[in-house]
Formats: sequence, C-alpha cells, structure tokens
Amino acid sequence: MQRVGEREGKDSSAPWRVVLPRIRAALASFELQLVVNRLFRCSLDAFVFCRNLLYVYPQSLNFANRQGSARNITVKVQFMYGEDPSNAMPVIFGKSSCPEFSKEAYTAVVYHNRSPDFHEEIKIKLPATLTDHHHLLFTFYHVSCQQKQNTPLETPVGYTWIPMLQNGRLKTGQFCLPVSLEKPPQAYSVLSPEVPLPGMKWVDNHKGVFNVEVVAVSSLHTQDPYLDKFFALVHALDEHMFPVRIGDMRIMENNLENELKSSISALNSSQLEPVVRFLHLLLDKLILLVVRPPVIAGQIVNLGQASFEAMASIINRLHKNLDGNQDQHGRNSLLASYIYYVFRLPNTYPNSPSPGPGGLGGSVHYATMARSAVRPASLNLNRSRSLSNSNPDISGTPTSPDDEVRSIIGSKATDRSCNRMSSHTETSSFLQTLTGRLPTKKLFHEELALQWVVCSGSVREAALQQAWFFFELMVKSMVHHLYFADKLDAPRKNRFPERFMDDVTALVSTIAGDIVSRFQKDTEMVERLNTSLAFFLNDLLSIMDRGFVFSLIKTCYKQVSSKLYSLTNPSNLASLRLDFLRIICSHEHYVTLNLPCSLLTPPASPSPSVSSATSQSSGFSTNVQDQKIANMFELSVPFRQQHYLAGLVLTELAVILDPDAESLFGLHKKVINMVHNLLSSHDSDPRYADPQVKARVAMLYLPLIGVIMETVPQLYDFTESHNQRGRPSCVAVDDYESEGGSMISQTVAMAIAGTSVPQLTRPSSFLATSSSGRQHSTFSTESSRSLLICLLWVLKNADESVLQKWFTDLSVLQLNRLLDLLYLCVSCFEYKGKKVFERMNSLTFKKSKDMRAKLEEAILGSIGARQEMVRRSRGQLERSPSGSAFGSQENLRWRKDMTHWRQNTEKLDKSRAEIEHEALIDGNLATEANLIILDTLEIVVQTVSVTESKESILGGVLKVLLHSMACNQSALYLQHCFATQRALVSKFPELLFEEETEQCADLCLRLLRHCSSSISTIRSHASASLYLLMRQNFEIGNNFARVKMQVTMSLSSLVGTSQNFNEEFLRRSLKTILTYAEEDLELRETTFPDQVQDLVFNLHMILSDTVKMKEHQEDPEMLIDLMYRIAKGYQNSPDLRLTWLQNMAGKHSERSNHAESAQCLVHSAALVAEYLSMLEDRKYLPVGCVTFQNISSNVLEESAVSDDVVSPDEEGICSGKYFTEAGLVGLLEQAAASFSMAGMYEAVNEVYKVLIPIHEANRDAKKLSTIHGKLQEAFSKIVHQDGKRMFGTYFRVGFYGTKFGDLDEQEFVYKEPAITKLAEISHRLEGFYGERFGEDVLEVIKDSNPVDKCKLDPNKAYIQITYVEPYFDTYEMKDRITYFDKNYNLRRFMYCTPFTLDGRAHGELHEQFKRKTILTTSHAFPYIKTRINVIHKEEIILTPIEVAIEDMQKKTQELAFATHQDPADPKMLQMVLQGSVGTTVNQGPLEVAQVFLSEIPNDPKLFRHHNKLRLCFKDFTKRCEDALRKNKSLIGPDQKEYQRELERNYHRLKEALQPLINRKIPQLYKAVLPVTCHRWIFDFTLSAEIRRV
Repeated sequence: MQRVGEREGKDSSAPWRVVLPRIRAALASFELQLVVNRLFRCSLDAFVFCRNLLYVYPQSLNFANRQGSARNITVKVQFMYGEDPSNAMPVIFGKSSCPEFSKEAYTAVVYHNRSPDFHEEIKIKLPATLTDHHHLLFTFYHVSCQQKQNTPLETPVGYTWIPMLQNGRLKTGQFCLPVSLEKPPQAYSVLSPEVPLPGMKWVDNHKGVFNVEVVAVSSLHTQDPYLDKFFALVHALDEHMFPVRIGDMRIMENNLENELKSSISALNSSQLEPVVRFLHLLLDKLILLVVRPPVIAGQIVNLGQASFEAMASIINRLHKNLDGNQDQHGRNSLLASYIYYVFRLPNTYPNSPSPGPGGLGGSVHYATMARSAVRPASLNLNRSRSLSNSNPDISGTPTSPDDEVRSIIGSKATDRSCNRMSSHTETSSFLQTLTGRLPTKKLFHEELALQWVVCSGSVREAALQQAWFFFELMVKSMVHHLYFADKLDAPRKNRFPERFMDDVTALVSTIAGDIVSRFQKDTEMVERLNTSLAFFLNDLLSIMDRGFVFSLIKTCYKQVSSKLYSLTNPSNLASLRLDFLRIICSHEHYVTLNLPCSLLTPPASPSPSVSSATSQSSGFSTNVQDQKIANMFELSVPFRQQHYLAGLVLTELAVILDPDAESLFGLHKKVINMVHNLLSSHDSDPRYADPQVKARVAMLYLPLIGVIMETVPQLYDFTESHNQRGRPSCVAVDDYESEGGSMISQTVAMAIAGTSVPQLTRPSSFLATSSSGRQHSTFSTESSRSLLICLLWVLKNADESVLQKWFTDLSVLQLNRLLDLLYLCVSCFEYKGKKVFERMNSLTFKKSKDMRAKLEEAILGSIGARQEMVRRSRGQLERSPSGSAFGSQENLRWRKDMTHWRQNTEKLDKSRAEIEHEALIDGNLATEANLIILDTLEIVVQTVSVTESKESILGGVLKVLLHSMACNQSALYLQHCFATQRALVSKFPELLFEEETEQCADLCLRLLRHCSSSISTIRSHASASLYLLMRQNFEIGNNFARVKMQVTMSLSSLVGTSQNFNEEFLRRSLKTILTYAEEDLELRETTFPDQVQDLVFNLHMILSDTVKMKEHQEDPEMLIDLMYRIAKGYQNSPDLRLTWLQNMAGKHSERSNHAESAQCLVHSAALVAEYLSMLEDRKYLPVGCVTFQNISSNVLEESAVSDDVVSPDEEGICSGKYFTEAGLVGLLEQAAASFSMAGMYEAVNEVYKVLIPIHEANRDAKKLSTIHGKLQEAFSKIVHQDGKRMFGTYFRVGFYGTKFGDLDEQEFVYKEPAITKLAEISHRLEGFYGERFGEDVLEVIKDSNPVDKCKLDPNKAYIQITYVEPYFDTYEMKDRITYFDKNYNLRRFMYCTPFTLDGRAHGELHEQFKRKTILTTSHAFPYIKTRINVIHKEEIILTPIEVAIEDMQKKTQELAFATHQDPADPKMLQMVLQGSVGTTVNQGPLEVAQVFLSEIPNDPKLFRHHNKLRLCFKDFTKRCEDALRKNKSLIGPDQKEYQRELERNYHRLKEALQPLINRKIPQLYKAVLPVTCHRWIFDFTLSAEIRRV
C-alpha cells in the first residue's frame, strides 16, 4: 500500500488511466481461472482423505450511499475464534513468496470506485473443531492515494462478519451482508449481522451492501440436513448419548427408532454431491446397521430391510446420475473402488492382527474387483493372459485354489488418523453397549442374500439394475468371513450353512428367470445382469463347493435352454448364454475344474469337492486308463458329466455351428472366438507347459475334432486362390448330409446342461428343416481361420496313441473329411510374404486417409450436398491450389493436426519393423501349422496301413502332401515333407504308379519346381526325392516310362507357366540326379543309368527352348510362335503336346485373347478325343478331330499318328488326367467359357453340340440344365448385340532384312483387337523392333507396293504394315450371311493399292488403276496363335472404268442401305443424299459419267464395261429418287426448304445424266433369238446386271 501511495503522490492519477485497462483484462482472465478451479473442485468423487477447507469469494460492495470519503476500497478478511483482534487465526493460505499461512488477506484496491467488484479467492484451513465463536471478520478500508501528515494511509470505513456455525451446522453459501460503520460490540460473533444490535450505525440503513460467497470443501461437514441427521443418530447410538439434539429438534431415546428409520428412508432425498462425497462412510454405516442391529431401550431393532432398501436406492441413483463414470460392464468406478479398497466386515477390529499368515499387511486383492478398471486378461484369454483371474497384476502361480482365496481377501488397511471418518470414528464401543449386553451377530453376506431374495417392487428392481455391486459385496464378505473365521482349510461343503446356500440358489434361480423373461424388453439391463451373475458364479468357484456352483450353473442353463427352444429367433438369448459361459470359463482353475485326468464314469456329483490344497498338485498325476476311445471324441453323456464346463463349451459350439441352426448364424464368430481364446490361454499358461500335462488338457477338447469335421462344407474355401478346382473332392457335400453316423447326435446337441435336462425335440421354428440340396452359409475368413487353429492345437497336443486308436475306429468317409480339413489348413496358413503385408498396410492407410478426407468434407462450412451437386453439374468441382479437394484452408472449421484423432489414425501406417515382425510371425505360424499337419498325416498312414481300405485314404494323404508342396513353405518344413513323401512312395509304390496316376504327375511337377529353388538344401532334398521316384518306378517293371513322361510334361508345364523359374538351379539339380544314377551300385548293370541320361538330355533340350522363350518374353507373337513350334515338335507325344497347348491357352488368356485361348482348348479337346476313340469305343463320345470341324477347320492337324508310331496303351502314354471322359468335358467347358468371353456365341453352340450327347448318355440332368441355360444366354446375346459385335482387325506385316533372321522376307497376317488403327500397330512394332535393333536401323515402309529387296539397305531392317480385310468369292457369300460368318474361319484377305501407269499413286479418272492383292494364310483365323504365315498371294488389276464401276456400285449400296434402314436414320440418309446429289459434289458422279459414258469406246472389249457402268448410273438415279422420297416422309416443317433444294439438285443431275444413260451400244443388243423373246432376254440381262450390282 505504501508503494502505491508514494507512486500516486508523485504523478497524480495519470498512471492509473494507462494501467486500468490492463488490470481489467488481467482480472477477467483471473476470474475465468477461478471458475475453472471451482469446477475442478466440484468434480464428484468420494473423500478418501481428510479435507477441511473454506473458500471465500468477496464479490461486490455498494458504498454509494455512505457518507464520507470511501473511494479506494480494499477488504481485509480474517478467520477469528473470538472477538478480540488478537484472536485472528493463522489459517489463511499465503500466496507465493509469502509464509504458508497468515492471519489476514486483502483484496486488490479499486481506484476511485465507491461500488467496487472483487475477484479474489481466499483459501482457509478450517479447524477440526468449531465453536459458536468462530467467525469470518471483514474489515473495509479506504486507501489514501496522497499521504497527509498525521493521517494513516488506510482508514477503516466498515465492518461485517459471518458466524461459522448455525444450529451446529457449517454456514456456507451466498450472503448479502449489512456493513457496520463502527466496530462490532463484545460477543457479536454469536449473532448474525442481520440482527439489529442497539446503538450501532449501519451503512444505508442496515441494508445488505456487501456480497460474498463462502464455499466449503470438507470431509467433516456434510452440508446436507438428511446426511447430518443420519450420521448424528448413528453417532448417538455409538456413544449412547441421549437425548440427541439436531438443529432445533431434541430426540429422546423412546422415539429414536422411528427417527432412525425415517432418516434412513430420507437418505434418498439428500443432494447428490454430499452423497458422493460421503459415500464410503454412508455405506459403512448402513452395512453396520445390517450386521449389528442397534439396541434401543433394551430392544434389538432390526434395520436390515430398511438399510438394504436405502443402499439399493443410493446405488441406483449414483448409477443414473454418474453414467459417464462407468466401465465397459456398466459398473460405476466409485462403487467399485468402495468394494475394492474400503469395504470390510464391521465385526473385525480395524487394527487387529489377521489370523491368516502374514496378516493383512501388504497389497491384498479381491477377485471380482480386478475387473473394475479394464477388461481383465482372464476374459480376453489372449496369449499374454495373466495367470490369475483374480487380479491381472499377480504374476506368480498360486499353489492351490485356496491360496487364491487367501490372496483375495480384504481391502487395504487405511490410516484412520487422517481419514474423513474422524468425526464419526468407528470404535469398539459398538461391540458392546453401555448396558454390557452384546448385540446379535449377523454375517453380512447371509443377511444380504436374504434381504435380496425377499425384497420386491422398486427395491428389487433397483437391486437388479446394480446386481454387480451386491454380488461383489457378497463375495468379498464371504471371503472375509472365511479368512477371519479361519475356515479356509475347512472342507468346502462345511464352509457355509445350508440356509445361506438355499438363499443363494433361490437368488440365482430368480435372476436367471429375470434374464429369460426380460431379455427382449430391457436388453441393456439384462446384458449387465447376465454378466454380473456370471462373474458372481466365477468367484463362487473359488470359495464354495464346486458341485454346488455347478448345480447353480446347471439351473441357469435349464431355464435358458427351455426358453430357447420356444423362440423363433433365439440368437439374442443364445448370445447371452455364450457371454455367461465365457465368463464362467475364464476361471483360473478352469482346467482343474474339468477333471482332465478322471475316468469317463459318472461321478457322485458333477464336480467332487476335493481339498484345494491337493487339487492342483494332483491334477495331472493320474495314469491314462484304458477306456472307450469313442466317448473321448464325442460329446457323449459321460464326457459332459465328467468334463462339465468343457462339455458346455463344445456343445455350444456344436449347436451354433450346426448348418440347420440358421437363426444362430450371427453367433459363429462369437462362439469360435470363445473356444479359440480358451485354447490360447491354455497354450500360454506355464502350468501346462509340460507336454504330458498339455496332452491331458487337449483331451478335454478331443470332441472338437468331430465338431469341426461336421462343418467342412461351411468353412471358407481358402484353396480358391491356388487353383480353380478348389479343395479336393474326397467327400462330396451331399455325402456330408447323407451319412448316418454323425459325429454329434441330436440328443447331445440338446442336452446342453447335463443329463437331467428334458430330452426336448427341436421344433421347426427353432432350427430350419434341412434339405438334401440346400446351400450352406459359409463362415467368414476370420472365423474359419480361428476354427482351424483350434483344430491344429488339439491335433498337436493330443496324445498320439489316443489319436491313432480313434482313427482306427473312423470310417473311410470320416477319415476323408479329416483329410479335407487338413488340405484346407494348408491353404489357410500358407505364408503370404512381406509384400502382402506391405500391400495390406498401404490399403489400410489409404482407407483411413479416405475416411479422414470424407470427414473433412462433411464438416466444411462452404460445401454442402446441394452446392456440391451444382458444382459437379457445372464441372467446377476441382482441386484447390493448396491441394485440397474440398476448398481452401480457410473453410475448415477445425485443424486435423491439432486433434487426438490424427494421432490415432496415422498409427495405422505401420513401420517397416512392425511389418517384418508380422511377416516373421506369419512365417512361424505357417511352419508350425504345416508340421502339425505332417505329423497328423503320418499318424493316419500308420493307422490305415494295415487296413483293407487304405488305398482311398492314402490317396487323400498324398493330395494333402502335394498341396503343401505347392504352397509357399519354409525350408525346415520342406525337408520333413520330402522325407515323408519318400517314405510314403517307398512303402506304397503301387499307390502312385497304378492308382493315383494323376497325382504322380502332380508330384513330378512339385519336385521339379523345388529342384529349381535358390536354396541348396531344398534342391538336394527335391533331387533325392525325384531320383528315388524314378528308381522306384524302374524297380517295378525295369522301365520308368510313366515317371519319364510325367517329368517331361511337368517341366514343359513349369517352363510355360512359371514366372520365377530359374533354369540354372534346375540344371544343377539334373546334374545331381545324373550323379545319383551313375553312382547307384545296385542298378549299374541295368539300363536304368542310360534311361536317366536320356531323360536328362531331353530335359536339357526343353530348357534350351526355355532360353529362347525368355529372349522373346517381350515379343508376344514370337513367344507364341516358339511355344507353337515346341508343341508341333511333340506331335508324336500327345501328353506333351497337350501340355504345351494348355500353356499357350494360358498365355493367350493373360493377354485377353480369349478367342485364341478357346482355339487352344478346342485343339486340346480334339487331341484328347482322337486318343479316347482309340482307347474306348463309346458312341456318344466324339469320333475324333472330325467332330470338331464345325468349330474350327484347323483341328484336323490334331489327327493321331499311325498306331505303329504311338500306341495309347503303352506305359506312360495318354495317362494324364485330361485323357479321360471327365478331362474332355472339362476342356470343352473351358473352351465354351472362353468363346463366350470372346463374344463368339455361335461357337459356344457348336462346342455344346459335342458336350450334350455326353451328358445325355450319363443322364446328367443338372449339367444339361446348366448347358441349356448357357445356350439360351448365348443366343439372347446374339440377338441383343446384333450389329454391335467386333471380333478383330487384320494387318499384313512383312519383314525384310537379314537382321530379322528367320523372319526375313516372311509375310504374316496379324490379328489385332477390334478397332485397332494402323497407327497403333505400327507404333507398337516400330517401338519394339526399334528398341531391339536401334531406331536408326529400323525403317517402316509407308506404302503397300511390292517390295524390291535389291533396292533396300542390307544393314537395315524394314517392316511393311498394311490394313487388310477378309475376302470372299461370290459363291462363298451364300453361306456367309451373318456378321459372325464373315469374321470366322478366315483364310483369305485383301488389300487394294491405287496406281497409274506412270508410277503415281493417284491420277485423273481415265488413268486411275487399282491393284487388288489377295493373301491366303496357312490356317484359318481364329487360330491357336495371333499371326499366321501367308502361303499364297494373288493380284487382280482393275482398269479405270472398272474402278469407276466399283465406286458407283459402292455408292449405290450406301444409298440402298440408308433408305431401307430400320429404324430409319434421317441424319445418315441426308448425309448420303448430300454426298450423292448435293451441289457441291454433283461433279463427282456426273464427271464419272461424262468421262466414261460420253463416247462409245473403240475397243470392243470395253463394251460390256461401258454398258455395266451405264446400268449402274441408271440404278443410282433410281436409288436417289427412292432416298429423296424416304427423306420427305421423315423431315419436319423446318427442313422443307432443304428438301426442295435436294430435289432441284437431283433433277439437274438426272437431266445431265439422261442422254448418257440412254445411249446404248448397238453391238450388245443384236437379235440372237426370235423377236418374241427379245424383250424377255433384255429384262433378264438387265435384272442380272442389277442383281450383280
């Protein structure tokens, strides 16, 4: 203050004018901060430590009516315990750089203002004990700005005060106080300033002029009358102090009971904030009244029901009003923290030592409350699951379930010295009354269960809403009781009285009934109730008799199951049951509870009560007993009785995955994840790390194999990405339906809860009736993958001998199902590689960016739906200069880079290290899965090797083995796989060489592919396997023709299809095989080494062709020519020719040349038919190539060579899978599909003409129905696409120059896609060969004249490209009617070259000649390649008059077409008319007539041409007249003048042509016959000429 006065004394008031705006801004900011602080202090949370603070907020003062000088005002605030000035207490918190506490606090001085506003916050530490003399004293001062002599700077100008207590309660709130001009008198503190004290002077006649707010934050003062009354009455009972004074009321002992009950019921009327603040103490006192009924006037008063109702009401109120403070299960964190940290049984002394070992010291935990913060690991059951479902923080393994209980008990002991309960201390005085009588002792969990069972109405509803709280309170009470009563070592059946167990049974039964009856109405509440009940039973498994708890689970299941079968849509209730079971099975000792080592005999109870101390240690000590294997793999009654929880889980899985249960389809993922998570938890649990122990655990899930085998038709087909055939057809889908011996019986599927469940039959409303031909709904990829992981886990960990015994009992059909599953597993877990993960990551990141962009667009201020539509319609939706697609940056209402959402989404873009880690995990999983499959296959082989039906099973084993070889595998797996394959071939050689011949080919292909591997280990193993395969084949018959043929075919296929084929590595492998043969001592004296040498030589030749193909990889025509040449070389080897034809078909398909691909397939089918006719004499099969002539005239080249060259009966010849009737059908179906894609629907009909007799002979109505459907579709497309189809464009390409090698002076006709222009093919060929030879070396000949090679530069390469059209003779046009006819089976093409005799290309009409060049190709288009050699060339020279005749005929045809077009096209008609009779072009036809018709030619040879041209003009004028007449009928009124102009032009043209047309050559019209016939002859001649036109 002194500094302020000094400064003002020097410089009047000028500085204040400058400072005041800054002060106001600072005050506004400070006030905002105060509001934030107050809001923060008011955040609702229970008191957990002592707080006793008072906040004073002076707000405003009105001294406008006060006389005297009072302008620069400040307020001094003091907390007094008496009236004397020295009674100020040092309890006001100091500011920074000041002492911690001070006796007074000042507000800021407000300059020259008689009505100032204040913005200070004064924080005061309240004494623990307050009296009537404690008060707040406010002293108002005027601060002088100019100090005068003998005058103090601060002059008191008023006083007022606030007493702290009023009727024993803390006085807080908003006050408007009068201000006294004089010091208050003695004893003023017990009175309020509103009381008019005699002799005192007041500002403004004792009106309120000072506004102030007082806020208390205190754990000692509730500031609520209802809570105050309740706590005061309970305190009076504690201290036995009567009468009780509460405010103005005086309560005697005789009416204490009524007042206490009314105060309990009135608790619901108290304010929410104090209830939350004093929640812990409030619940403690209510529980105390339940457990220790008070003794009033010598009588025990039972307040259990009233207290329970109050608790239920308070808990429900908190839940409704604090809905934002809940976890995922809907549990309020305040209530959860109370149970976990605060609640303890009232009958235990707070500081007494615990009877248990180590007392209650340290951190002790309670099972259920581990779920309060986050979802526990025991629910997720992921691989990192904690070993304790009681508390995720416990990392050690309890030695027994009861050790778990010992670790569950109690809450942390708290230091009561600083607790908020210091004003209502719970002392031992409550344990005995002043009368010396001990009250009745009750156990809280028993009383809670009883009150819950008997309650009704709104109380019961409130308890159900928050059932989790009472369940967890009950469990903790039970655990405390066991611990403090030292009953943890007592038998479980004796731990709790029967009365309490009956109450629990009734409670669980009624709550299960509520779930069943209300699940459709109160969905959210029922979900919480179901979860709470499951957690409760989960906890009971740790502390009560397990048999009793299982009976409770069974009770719940019975009620739910009875309701399920009466529902039409049971998915919601079934989902609740799944959640219930999932939580139950998350128990830490789930495996032990299932008795994994006991015999499958009905026990005395579902789970015998064994001592917890021995249950864990003896869990896996029993030896495996001989028992019926089938019961272990089926969900039989003994299995479900013995392994109760596991039986429930697997039965749920079986029922939901049942294809008949269509209404439960939405639960597939949920039930599969439940099983998957369970197995994951077992796998990561170190208690089950020992293989023998894990085998016992796997025994609990043996029926899972059968359940999954039943779902094979529903699983996602992972094999589709590998081939078109999909999974192997070991078992047809219909076989799955028709087999009688299902793995899961109907009774098992229904008796979910044990044997006592009534054997209900399934009504049609619950499960849809199955039909033999129904389509199964397919599982998702994720669900199928999880299910297969579960299968592999069981197969890996189950006891091998048990699996072998079970496989022995299985039928062939069931074993084939298992092999189908294994085949599917191979595809499912194939290693994808890092590139796939990187691509997935980029797609995910792109998707997230797209979503972010859409979100930005949605919240833009400038672009709405309407504006965007308008901008799009105007083409204005363009990117802004800043790069944003949504407008400028100023339009954004938010900044994405300043939000948390940005950080979360960008995390989707994984780092390279994360991608590599994922790829590593995927690779390890692929190796592990395939090794498990390999182990299982070996068990199957061992099992069936001694049975009679081994052939069909071993074939399936081999299919799985070959499929795994075809997938991407690790080197580790392939080594084991090759070893298994060699053992299988060695043990069962006849399997490959006599029965599974198709698989012999596949095996050769797989081995050859791995022989070209870049990894030496894989190459050595593959080479060894291939050599032993040859050796085995040779030992059978001193010849290995079959393997020789298959290896050659496989290499041909590999060369033609594989992109990453490595020739060098394969040559090394072939050398290794040759070395094996040379060093094989046993077979050295035989022909085997020579045969191997011949084979290797042939393979090297194929590889050499491969080198050539690689050189021309970028030249598709040359590549196809090479493949064609190789296929031609195999004319005597049908298998190899077929292989190369298919390779060519594949290459054509890649380039979308579907017509050529179809031709390759037709040639393949013709080749197969040719040899089938030699092998089998069946009338319905095609005779040979002749049958396919209607499809293509080229197929005759597939005719079989004479029998003395090739015999189809010879070993290894025509032994492939396609040389069968089914193979022929497959080829033709593929050909039909390719023709359809090429738009050649007429050819589709011809293909099906060959197929239909085969299916008719086999009585295959389904196939015939499909074919006729496709035929109908093909013919419909022919009709609808009439005039819209285009099949190809043809060009003649000639190569000249030695640089082309074999192509020098060769001419080809190229077939290019439709609408290919000359410039396009010219650019393509010029670019390719220019890059190959050099742009300066290559030259394109621009004209179509004959090439004189003598005039060409020998150092250059020349290409001549000419557009050609199909050419037909007149007689051919009779059969080529449709557009398809004119574009199919084409061998002759024509191009025209204009010239004059003096060497120019164009000249005057009378000197213009034309050369027609007709080319004939070696084969007809379309063919198996897109370019065909020209084998013949023919030239026709047209004289000028013949050129004119041709031009006029063409123009006349255009007029006729435009005139008769249907529907009529006026624009086209007028355009043709304009070109015929328009004034601008009249000299075109007229000039032609004048040049050639003005005079009769001197040469008699030209008479007929002259006459023909004359007739053409006559027909031309007639067509023009018809066109004008047609146009007149089509035009509107606006074009009449245009029509008249056309008519005038026509008449002028007709008049000019009339004398020329009528001039006849007499020599042509001499009478040859009698005059009577002359007219007829003339008419005939004329009509013939016109017809030719």
